[in-house]
Amino acid sequence: MTPSRTTLRAAIGTVSAAVLATTVLTGAPAHAEAAAPESAPATAASAASSSVRFVDIEGDGGVTLKANVFTPAGADGTRRYPVIVLPTSWAMPQVEYMAQAKKLSEAGYVVVGYNSRGFWQSGGQIETAGPQDIADASKVIDWALANTPADPQKVGMGGVSYGAGISLLASAFDKRIKAVAALSGWGDLIGSIYSGRTQHLQAAAMLGGAGELTGRPSPELRTVLKDFLASNLAKEDDLIAWGKKRSPATYLDKINANGAAIMLGNAWGDSLFPPNQYADFYEKLKGPKRLEFRPGDHATAEALGLFGLPDDTWTNTKRWFDHYLKGADNGIDRESPVLLKSRSTGAYEGYKSWKDVPSAHRRIELGGSKQINTNWDSGANGGLIFLSSMLDQFFRLPPMASIPLLPRSLAAVWQSERYETGQRVRGTTHLHTTMTSTAESGTAIAYLYDVGPLGIGKLVTHAPFTFHGKTPGQPFGVDLDLFSTAYDVPAGHRLAVVVDTVDPLYIEHNPAGARLTFSSPDGDPSYVSVPVRD
Repeated sequence: MTPSRTTLRAAIGTVSAAVLATTVLTGAPAHAEAAAPESAPATAASAASSSVRFVDIEGDGGVTLKANVFTPAGADGTRRYPVIVLPTSWAMPQVEYMAQAKKLSEAGYVVVGYNSRGFWQSGGQIETAGPQDIADASKVIDWALANTPADPQKVGMGGVSYGAGISLLASAFDKRIKAVAALSGWGDLIGSIYSGRTQHLQAAAMLGGAGELTGRPSPELRTVLKDFLASNLAKEDDLIAWGKKRSPATYLDKINANGAAIMLGNAWGDSLFPPNQYADFYEKLKGPKRLEFRPGDHATAEALGLFGLPDDTWTNTKRWFDHYLKGADNGIDRESPVLLKSRSTGAYEGYKSWKDVPSAHRRIELGGSKQINTNWDSGANGGLIFLSSMLDQFFRLPPMASIPLLPRSLAAVWQSERYETGQRVRGTTHLHTTMTSTAESGTAIAYLYDVGPLGIGKLVTHAPFTFHGKTPGQPFGVDLDLFSTAYDVPAGHRLAVVVDTVDPLYIEHNPAGARLTFSSPDGDPSYVSVPVRD
């Protein structure tokens, strides 16, 4: 008889837990951790030789959450320790954080990592950071305070991706949370997967597929994804309401009132949660805060640390918790709170605020009138999720296109003059233009390229834009922020602006035979404003 998906998930989860637990415990200190009080027996190793215990925690509504608990060596019930709660990422098993949890435990923290509801062996259905997930986070904190030597005055939360979003949301509803490290997460869910009113096709399909493979999506999630991928505009308001309910930005007043110290980290090329929405969220935080951007794609900046390898993101995460949970005077509160790593040089740069990142702007005039046909890929595109930004992260090979060979019937192209000096692009590029369509709906994707002497363009940034309900033949204004970045354009190169209508990353809404015209009226000239650091 063929085993069910549920049986396979349980078996794989159990094997993964055993293997990773053995790996993490290899080379552990010879002295044993004293077992803290708990409500479930150890399942990975005996208390005499292991610092980790696998436990069941009752979540909201009685759902069982599979978890692992690390307790500092020598804990004997005579003192309390800061506690850090780590919800897992989307589709990841509960052993995801064990390498980092062990390090944190050795530094004097109680660490509880748990499998988010609906995934792997945890009960319930995938609610996509809904109210039940937030209630689960508080239930896990309750359990930690009752069953480990955790200090109720020193509670932190953190995680990668889905765990980051849940941690931020929980900080709005649970005043016990004093510090958060939200890595590769989101502040605005709709602004992430539906930016520019455009469905991020590959991102949504990947999330949906991974959810089906490793968990049990709720009927609500299945309906939302079905309508989203089918471009059901009749359900657009429902989608936006669903996303707002799951966006930390919706609860900014509560987050600010509770005052948790919040560290945000993300990658320039994050395919799921673009950096713009995180930067916007960061700017509105009122309490202690920190923002870090590095090259890479979704969760790749934190990936090495999950295997216990040296990782700058996790190093700063520990420093953040050390200062705001332990009171360590490690200087992180006195550093420039915005830390950027250039995609081109790999060098770090610190700034006082996100608004201080650019010191000037280079304007590229989008003059003349250009008309393009829709429904055909010009050859300019943003690449593939994960792969393209990882190639940029590790080999500095972003998606490329031959700018002179782009067919002008499919792509509108403008270029700057050659720059005599290098241009350090830092921040968010803005496009303003006037568009006319032969149809009431349509999609355009804008790209900014670094163009070398041979005409080969390396992608600096891009963003999609979709419109509906426009009068055919009637011009209308378009303002579009491209995804934020840090990229160095060498001296002697140009910048090129390209706009076309098809990109494999997105769902496009151009009717067959439609045409788009870009113009620059005298009273409202079209341009692209590129932020630079002189």
